[in-house]
Amino acid sequence: MTEQFIVGFIRGSHGVSGNMKIESASGEYEHFYSMKEVTLRDGKTGDSKVFKVESLKVGADTLYLKLVGIDSSEDVRKLNGWQIVVPRKYAKKLGKNEWYVEDLKNCALDFYPEQAKDGLAVWTAPAVGKAVTVGTITDVIEGGSGNLLEILLAENCDLLEKSVESSTKKGKSRTVYVPFNPNFVRNVDVKNKHIQLMHLWILE
Repeated sequence: MTEQFIVGFIRGSHGVSGNMKIESASGEYEHFYSMKEVTLRDGKTGDSKVFKVESLKVGADTLYLKLVGIDSSEDVRKLNGWQIVVPRKYAKKLGKNEWYVEDLKNCALDFYPEQAKDGLAVWTAPAVGKAVTVGTITDVIEGGSGNLLEILLAENCDLLEKSVESSTKKGKSRTVYVPFNPNFVRNVDVKNKHIQLMHLWILE
């Protein structure tokens, strides 16, 4: 199955003939011009529909998109908030220190206790020593001061049991959020699905 990436979101109608206002997930719009067909997906239910692109143009920080078969503002209203997903080749080209959300998902979050002092891991590139996987990346959430990694903590991690006072019973998983910046995570390796956690206390 072809990998699908979220490139935008429907943010309402433009006029009465089915034009949509689109917010780009990356903040850029140039890569939309190569798209001949897109999939619209409901992020809540997972329902999806495929449409051919009829026309598009870029306004002030907004893309106006017309899809074949969507011909009224009422049609658009039913799809408001839906995601626009496309194959990897149509997604925005990555710059330095940029990753697709879909590639970050399912990466293991690793901590290196042998390098730690007072809950801080000493950064090396690449990290050396034996890592303890403390959780798995399940999503990336927009936060007020930057993106947050959504982490599903490992159920039976001895390191967490000893170092983090959990509000849940041992053996039960919980979700935490870690700022996605070099102060907290480094050595992002989406190819091998591993990311290094710098501070254990951030999981409290």
